[in-house]
This record gives sequence, C-alpha cells and structure tokens, in this order.
Amino acid sequence: MGQVSSMVARRVNRFNAENRAHRVLEREKPTPAPKFESNLRDMDRTLELDPKFVDKLNTKDASLDTRLKDVYVTSQDRFIQRVQDRHAQEANDSERPLPAERQTPSDFEFGYLEPSRISVGHCTLRQALQFINDHQIDPKKWPIKRIADELKLKESHVGDILHYFKTFNVYLPDKKYQDRLLTQSQQRIISEPSSDK
Repeated sequence: MGQVSSMVARRVNRFNAENRAHRVLEREKPTPAPKFESNLRDMDRTLELDPKFVDKLNTKDASLDTRLKDVYVTSQDRFIQRVQDRHAQEANDSERPLPAERQTPSDFEFGYLEPSRISVGHCTLRQALQFINDHQIDPKKWPIKRIADELKLKESHVGDILHYFKTFNVYLPDKKYQDRLLTQSQQRIISEPSSDK
C-alpha cells in the first residue's frame, strides 16, 4: 500500500513541473521573510543616523575594491616544509647501507618490555606473580600487610589480587608409581562390592 501511495505522490509532484517552475521564475521578486520588531527598530535607527545608508549598501565602492586587490596572503606553513624534509630524508635513506645485525629481537619474558621506573601504587607483572606465589607458599610469612608495605600498594588492592588470582601448581607424578595408577576398568572392579558374602 505504501509503494502505491508514494508512486502516486511522485507522479503528482512531477506533473506539469516545467510550467510551475517557469511561473515561479517569472515572478518579479520573491517575497521577503518577515522581520522581527527588533530588526525593524535597528533599521529605523540607522536610517535616522544616515538616510543614504541603503544606497551605500547597494552601490559598489571602488576604493574598497582596490583595497581588496592590494591584500595578499602569504603562508609560512611549516607542515609543508616538514613533509618536504621527510621526503628528502627518505630519498637519502634509500642509499644508506642495510643494518649489519639481521636477527629478530628476542621476545620479552612476559611479552612486553618491563618499565625501569614504577610509580607508587603500581607493580609490574613480575612483582605481582612473585608476591602471589610467595603468599600461596607461605601465607603466614607473607601476609597482605607485609606485601603492601614492601611494594607500597594499598592493602585492599593486594587483598583483592590475592583473592582473585592464583598461580598454577604443576604436578609431576613419579615414574615408579606410574604403573600403579588405576585405569577405569580396574577402578570399577575395586568399587563393586563382592557378592560372595
């Protein structure tokens, strides 16, 4: 239904469009928009001060035109100069020899370069893993207060870190006991009660 109505409206708008356009163009002058009272008061005031104000606006002032022709804008844009310098440097860089060391740089231990200076209230990933591990191994020797004092952290933050983060414990079974590990079938046999009794 919407398609049909939009198609009909489009045809009505396009009907006799050329004649309507000519009618609009043949009008003497478009009707001006209504002015506000404050604007009318300002116009009256300017006409009282200078009655020839409207004529001055409508006539072309030759002196202003010559002044406009005398104005030149010179630009000292440093950005263009920087771009030109960069292009010249790239051209010079293409002639320089390749680096002697062609090995890829080694990866960092935790995947990023650790900062050399740590601000108060922060700790590195290495420090965080260290105090999490220390607290996990011996919580009495490494309480939250001692960790917070050493690293200059808030006790609440250290408590939250120790509560939500843990390090993994690696368990490696002994080789001599590996033969004694029970398979599922052996576990079923042991867990089933004997019906002989």
